[in-house]
Amino acid sequence: MTVAGAIIDLDGTVYHGDTLLPGAASAIDVFRERGLGICFFSNNPIHDGSEYIERLRGMGIDAREGEACSSGVVTREYLNGSHAGDDVFVIGSEPLRSMVTETEARLVEDPAETDVLLASWTDDFHYHDMVDALRAVEDDTVFLGTDPDRTFPGEDGDPVPGSGAIINAVAGVIERDPDRILGKPSEIAVQAALERLDCAPADCLIVGDRLETDIAMGERNGMTTVLVRTGVSNERSLERSAVTPDYVIDSLADIDEVLASLDV
Repeated sequence: MTVAGAIIDLDGTVYHGDTLLPGAASAIDVFRERGLGICFFSNNPIHDGSEYIERLRGMGIDAREGEACSSGVVTREYLNGSHAGDDVFVIGSEPLRSMVTETEARLVEDPAETDVLLASWTDDFHYHDMVDALRAVEDDTVFLGTDPDRTFPGEDGDPVPGSGAIINAVAGVIERDPDRILGKPSEIAVQAALERLDCAPADCLIVGDRLETDIAMGERNGMTTVLVRTGVSNERSLERSAVTPDYVIDSLADIDEVLASLDV
């Protein structure tokens, strides 16, 4: 089969926190040697693409300008395209708030003045944030979330709460589901990745550690899916999931076996 590009998750796939996973750098070299385009794609909403490139290079990864995306980047692009001129109230981190200020939307401090409520990860999440959510939401207020990840791997690989946990808390208190969640596996995230790779979904490989985001995104769009066991998914979650990866490998270091079986 034809494989022209690869979407590669980061946390839990390439690294845990600031620790590069064994064999990850060599695996990226394998993608290069076989001529595949690369899009590094994280559901972490607090860094943009250039920050990820710098971080990966600092870890010894051959990462190149324009090859990285994140749920924060997708959110920024979506606000520019769909909410230019609108007032946005953010329950989230300072880096995400800074990304909102780079858009044509307006970041506001008063929840009662908002057109869009944007919820995301922050380690400062507080009861007062849920009060603000109640003040922000009216019938015509748009409710957005950056990404659905309820947890992500911490420095030691153990899970810690992510954006999905906070978005669910906000949704519970306002008694309303988000209108859109923008990171993987959304169609908006798919479009962002494929634009960077300039290839069709059928010619794309996606590698990640999370069944309900990375693998689901690939499965829904006809991509070849590869699950790594270095992140949040394990044998139990595989057995219980309705999402079935095409390949399951111990780590990204084993990607050469997958590419060889695909005759890439």
